[in-house]
Amino acid sequence: MQVLKTVSCPLIELLAPLVERDGYTPTPLSTVSLMGVRRPVARTPLMYEPSLIIVAQGYKIGHLGDREIHYGPGQYLVQTLPLPFECETHASAEAPLLGMSIRLDPALLGELVTAMGERNEDDETPVPMASVSMTDGMQGAVVRLLRTLHDPAETAAMGQLRVRDVVFEALRGEQGPALRAMVHHQGHYSRIVQVLSRLHGHFAEEISVEDLARQANMSPSTFHQHFKQVAQASPLQYLKRLRLIKAQQLLVQEDRNVNQAAEAVGYRSVSQFSRDYKRYFGTSPLQHRKEERALQAS
Repeated sequence: MQVLKTVSCPLIELLAPLVERDGYTPTPLSTVSLMGVRRPVARTPLMYEPSLIIVAQGYKIGHLGDREIHYGPGQYLVQTLPLPFECETHASAEAPLLGMSIRLDPALLGELVTAMGERNEDDETPVPMASVSMTDGMQGAVVRLLRTLHDPAETAAMGQLRVRDVVFEALRGEQGPALRAMVHHQGHYSRIVQVLSRLHGHFAEEISVEDLARQANMSPSTFHQHFKQVAQASPLQYLKRLRLIKAQQLLVQEDRNVNQAAEAVGYRSVSQFSRDYKRYFGTSPLQHRKEERALQAS
């Protein structure tokens, strides 16, 4: 198992008083959430929206296709596409996972990319999800943002500038090309990004691979190849995982029943939904909801 750097005490000291509970704690800044987990979490499917994930204590291991992505103290995760993946969390009551998520706002990203000017990128397809070593510049930007969150007046006056500072540092980092690819609408990668956007807006509808390939202006075979290269899953695998993760959110966070969740994500058969759900998450949708409720009540 990969050994990560020693924990960063300033970040822990700034995060700990702000994290109110397990899961995500919202902040007055709409794109910033704080994370806390006080127990280990076995490998389970999930999906991040395009975001930066900074972990100050504890660590996570993401599994995307055949890749293992470690992120913890001394690193941050850059997620440029909403990709279903599997994640395990290493944390305990004595040393809880503490971190922060910054959702990537397309308008801010576009503004910064334009201001920073064109850069010569290589021709390789960007990596949509990767951990990056924490530079001194990124560390300083994160510390300033967290200090700002301790002061409501400073948050109101300077919070957006502090977020801008962090995103700027990410653009200067190793995953800068992948972040810039979210703005530059060119090439196969950009076409796949547009297809993913459509899937997220219409995941409950009947969608064929042929329709998606036409949208991307590719032949079905070429589209399948490029889609799998980016998403580490076939288009139909991706759509199924997306539907199941959306259903999980409806069951756990919005308190829908199994029938309602199945229908909302496009399943016509509740029994097929339950089978797919159990195969993906390792437990039935009803049992999953009961377990999550028990954890939230404890």
